Amino acid sequence: MNYDTIIVGAGPAGLTAGIYAARYGMNALIIEKKYPGGQTVLTEKIENYPGFPEGTSGYELALSFQKQCEKFGVEIIIDEVSSLSVSEDGKLHFVNTASGKTYSSKSVIIATGLTPVGLGVPGEDKLFGRGVSHCATCDGAFFKDKTVLSVGGGNIALQESLYLAKICSHIHLIHRRDTFRGEKILLDRITAMNDKITIHRDTVLQEIFGETKVESVRIKNLKTSEESVLNVDGVFLFTGNTPSADFLKSYLTTNILGYVTVDSSMATSVPGVFACGDVTDKQLRLVVTACSDGAVAAAAAEHYLSRVNDPK
Repeated sequence: MNYDTIIVGAGPAGLTAGIYAARYGMNALIIEKKYPGGQTVLTEKIENYPGFPEGTSGYELALSFQKQCEKFGVEIIIDEVSSLSVSEDGKLHFVNTASGKTYSSKSVIIATGLTPVGLGVPGEDKLFGRGVSHCATCDGAFFKDKTVLSVGGGNIALQESLYLAKICSHIHLIHRRDTFRGEKILLDRITAMNDKITIHRDTVLQEIFGETKVESVRIKNLKTSEESVLNVDGVFLFTGNTPSADFLKSYLTTNILGYVTVDSSMATSVPGVFACGDVTDKQLRLVVTACSDGAVAAAAAEHYLSRVNDPK
């Protein structure tokens, strides 16, 4: 089948693009690598998305996006996109997947988001999945009444540490700087839980110890150079993300950090290919801005198809 648009990624940006594409009358397909919702699914509580005065879980919000998208007839399949190519006349795009399938479309919307990155410290790779994790809502239940280390200084680190505090007996939160990048309201909540959360500022993780599971960590204070060992059962790394765009680097323009470069209409350097959400070079990365990007990308794709189908 030849689609009007293929959307790569089913996070908030991709699902919103699907909703708007369908409402424009476009035959749309979404291809998602893991599960609809993206990293939003992994967020325990979202308080900054309009319309939810008491907040909502990331899972519930993502599920609502998915149901609304499917209500309008958008097909969602689980597969990993490995590459893109285009016909000689530039009018047809081919989306190739890891399963060996190729889908064709008149336009493409990239909404692949971000991928968590690690620190590369000794023991991290060896014990990943054995106490080392990037997702508190995924793995926090395994550490009920146990002590864990949380690493990071942004909103995600603070939100996930607060979530872990509901489950674990104690959390050591370390951040390489003196000040946190996260919102003040979250830091205030962290500080108020000093009986359960110990904050280590100007501190980095040096090594993770354990044979078959995490047993302890070595940390270092950057100001005093003092090193210490903490006995912990788990390590949660909230240390940043990288754009999920490696498969695109030979196809369209990305910046030095790997983010896809777009204009105000979410158009990329390749005609007929658009990008939206966290995979793009932008200042603010929130669910609400991802949704906005997705709506703009779908509208731009529809306008592009109108010009191609009726050049007059």
